[in-house]
Amino acid sequence: MFFRSNSQLARRLWGKMPRLALKNLRELTANYRFCIAAGDLSLIDGRWYVTHAGLLRLANRRRCVAIETSPESSLCNPTENHWVFKATVYRRRSRKGFSGYGDADPSNVSPLVRGAEMRVAETRAVNRALRKAYGIGLCSVEELGWTSGSARSDAPASNSNGSYGSNGSHAGNGSNGSNGGPSRLRDKLCLLIRQYNLDPILVKEYAAHFCGTETIKDASRDLVESFISHLSSSAKEDIDGLICKLNSYSRPAEVKQ
Repeated sequence: MFFRSNSQLARRLWGKMPRLALKNLRELTANYRFCIAAGDLSLIDGRWYVTHAGLLRLANRRRCVAIETSPESSLCNPTENHWVFKATVYRRRSRKGFSGYGDADPSNVSPLVRGAEMRVAETRAVNRALRKAYGIGLCSVEELGWTSGSARSDAPASNSNGSYGSNGSHAGNGSNGSNGGPSRLRDKLCLLIRQYNLDPILVKEYAAHFCGTETIKDASRDLVESFISHLSSSAKEDIDGLICKLNSYSRPAEVKQ
């Protein structure tokens, strides 16, 4: 039953899926109780990735005792924002912990989190330690390095004018697309879509309703910024409620599946 709800939501988010992806999803659901609606998994280039939130929820379900983190001072260079962290996960009080390392610097993090490399390195270390502790072979989303244009989502995309592209970014030419602003806004929105496994088409519909415009491309930059802030807060505070809200919007007829 749980796998059925996972697979149904996966198809809504990412469209028709290869048989192998569905098989892997069944195993992940059965072995770890990962929930797509809660943002535990993400499908990128046809492969499953676990999220930091999903790993923490798994640790909580498995009654993880403690997670310790510390910077590896000899490998860090604060002046260049290069950080290396070690994390150790203790599944039981009387047993040896599982350790993992994570690094981050401006070359391998998204421009949206520049200046937060220390926190990214710690998150990556925790993810690796948790994956070792619970035998998860999947890489985590947060461990992926950043390359130009890598913020993307494999959710279904509309090809109509003013729609989101395959990376979840907005392709319109409205007033929010001037003076270098659109790139930052697109990247920020795209990252939210990928981070929380949101349907970009439904996000577009929600954005237009929020901004009081026919389409998001008609909204001002200030309105789009307000919507992104609202979307981020909603996703952090109540992801299930946000998904229900998004599902209340209808897809345009030409992109219904």
